[in-house]
Amino acid sequence: MQNSGLVDHSPNNPKPRAQLETASNLILIDNYDSFTWNVYQYLVLEGAAVRVFRNDEITLPELIDLKPTQLVFSPGPGHPDTDAGISCEVIRHFAGKIPIFGICMGEQCIFSVFGGKVEVTGEILHGKTSPLRHDSQGIYEGLAQDIPVTRYHSLAGTHLSLPDSLEVTSWIANGPDGGKGIIMGVRHKHYVVEGVQFHPESILTEEGRLMLRNFLKLQGGTWDENKSCRSSSEAMVAVNGTDGKEDNHGASNGNVSVTHLKESILEKIFAHRRRSVEAQKLIPSQRPSDLEASYDLSISPPQVSFVDRLRQSPYTISLMAEIKRASPSKGVISLETCAPRQAREYAVAGASVISVLTEPEWFKGSIDDLRAVRQSLEGMPNRPAVLRKEFIFDEYQILEARLAGADTVLLIVKMLDESTLRRLYRYSQCLGMEPLVEVNTLDEMDIATSLGAQVIGVNNRNLTSFEVDLDTTSRLMHKVTQGTIVCALSGISGSNDVIAYRKNGVGAVLVGEALMRAQNTTVFIQDLLGGDMPNGISRPDNDLMVKICGTRSSEAAKVAIEAGADLIGIILVEGRTRCVSTDTALAISNVCKTTPKPHKNKSISRLDATTTASGFFEHTSNSLRQQDRALLVGVFRNQPLTYILDQQRTLGLDVVQLHGSEPIEWASLIPVPVIRRFDCGEPGLARRGYHALPLLDEALGGTGQTLDIGSVRKTLKANEGLRVVLAGGLKPQNVANILDQLSDVRQQIAAVDVSSGIEGDGVQNLSKIQAFVTAAKGSSGISF
Repeated sequence: MQNSGLVDHSPNNPKPRAQLETASNLILIDNYDSFTWNVYQYLVLEGAAVRVFRNDEITLPELIDLKPTQLVFSPGPGHPDTDAGISCEVIRHFAGKIPIFGICMGEQCIFSVFGGKVEVTGEILHGKTSPLRHDSQGIYEGLAQDIPVTRYHSLAGTHLSLPDSLEVTSWIANGPDGGKGIIMGVRHKHYVVEGVQFHPESILTEEGRLMLRNFLKLQGGTWDENKSCRSSSEAMVAVNGTDGKEDNHGASNGNVSVTHLKESILEKIFAHRRRSVEAQKLIPSQRPSDLEASYDLSISPPQVSFVDRLRQSPYTISLMAEIKRASPSKGVISLETCAPRQAREYAVAGASVISVLTEPEWFKGSIDDLRAVRQSLEGMPNRPAVLRKEFIFDEYQILEARLAGADTVLLIVKMLDESTLRRLYRYSQCLGMEPLVEVNTLDEMDIATSLGAQVIGVNNRNLTSFEVDLDTTSRLMHKVTQGTIVCALSGISGSNDVIAYRKNGVGAVLVGEALMRAQNTTVFIQDLLGGDMPNGISRPDNDLMVKICGTRSSEAAKVAIEAGADLIGIILVEGRTRCVSTDTALAISNVCKTTPKPHKNKSISRLDATTTASGFFEHTSNSLRQQDRALLVGVFRNQPLTYILDQQRTLGLDVVQLHGSEPIEWASLIPVPVIRRFDCGEPGLARRGYHALPLLDEALGGTGQTLDIGSVRKTLKANEGLRVVLAGGLKPQNVANILDQLSDVRQQIAAVDVSSGIEGDGVQNLSKIQAFVTAAKGSSGISF
């Protein structure tokens, strides 16, 4: 009795499949478990001819005489070494001869047979579901990550005893980095033997039928034999003219080729994205008309030229660095990655482009990742271009990408008919984005070149077989027209992979998984693209700037500048004791512009802004370091913007300091750099693209109150790329000591600011000014 009267009561309720010739005599060993019936049911519904024997009611010789095509071992109570009957003996005999699959107790038998230990896990689960992580291979082919699976167990194989012959194929994520927790599946490295610790036959397990279907497709006793058998099946499909698709009754014709199986993964993702996009279009605020209205308001973030940025690199070949949490072929890579933080690391390490995967199910990305990446690069000089890497088939997705901050999008030739490809290509250009056009074959390259694509990415991964061939890019280079930038995509993991591309004229390489797994991003990129720190990348000397604030005379300003001060602050807040008149301010301004600074014995290194990005605060702090003269800073507190702008023009202020509760956005409306006061840890302090530097000081300023060192350190450690001006109770006697207490974050202190610490009886003391500058500069090793 095969599939007659059997019904799948799961939510998916797929129809029975046709009889599989390759599963004509499957033997199911029952380890005395009620779930054995469910296993039998699913196997039969998937087209297998199944016979069931309890683990103590058949002998090995009898089983050998039955000549099974596959063996499946059911769940069961107890321990595999004492309660599995003939199971372990049968696995030992048939391993390497026919496909073997173990479920729960069956998987534990496999683990034990090959030398592992099955022990108590510390968890007791009975009918509970957990999200499953897996390697997307074998029985997991075509499955999304984090699907729910049903667990009934307190025992499992242990990581420490995992035999060399087995590999972990699935697991329960553990810890913030999604590491491998309790083992949920193993596979033999050479034999066609797989096992799972969960129950695919349970109604609560998603895609359980597909897992068993994938097992039934396996042939031969070894993985090499399986590959050969499936290749032969593919050839038979070609000869017989069948394509492996389901017939009108939903049953497979049985002649499923490797090509079709692989294509089904890609097609499944593509179909899922189509459904998701169509559903998204119905949501108010996300309808096509909503996106178009937003775009018409010119609120999409500013763009950079994708083509031009690819031609700017500190290395001899450009880097497209990818943010990639997972993939269908590799499974989970790094679920806990913070996309914007990763983007900043890529940018300052020399990436020309940052590729952001936005597909949510298989790649675990989102359009929110892209939006956050773009925001993280705000204000960064010569920032990388941002690529939306996605299965794009609709103008809606391109417009969505532009509104989120993308500079370019990916168009995959294989997935689009030529008419659609041309339409999407032109639409992207209309939004100011030159697309990255992806190809894998000579025919696809012809289509891309006829399109006039300026940037062509050659995918070294065949999207049908998913096999990687790093020579693919080099083989297609002769088809490229002059001036086109060619990018090598997929499979690149080390410097040896890049050497041939560089010689063949490839303009860029896209690297994802290897970068995501790298312990040190900057070092990995340097090793990958050249080995040494390239020309153009040099980090500035950590010159400590000194700001003398509350200056009330041209004489004090001149003494401060000649002592080596970098910034001269004047108070322009009426009612404050240090406020200066317009005449005094003009006299101090004239001193600042005419008094040369003393010659330093250290020069300021600059980043080559034409080839690489730099951190926003790194750039702005460098821009305030002037070699020839000190800059004049006007200090304001809760005064109208019009007044600030008028004073800046009248007095020739080089910098404006906002010391009240002024909106952060005012910095973009003031035509000179802005220093803005913040409390330690205050929201907005590390916001890029507005204030040139935040000032850490108490609210009123000039009171002599010292800041809490622990709070300063915590603020700086929380924002690695942050640079600040440090104020609050600094004096000639304590500035060096305070900086020494902050030695672990010293590089983030761009300047120190003093006011009351250089006064005596409420008046600036010229000797104290000189002493403070000397003490502060001496703490950073600068002499005059």
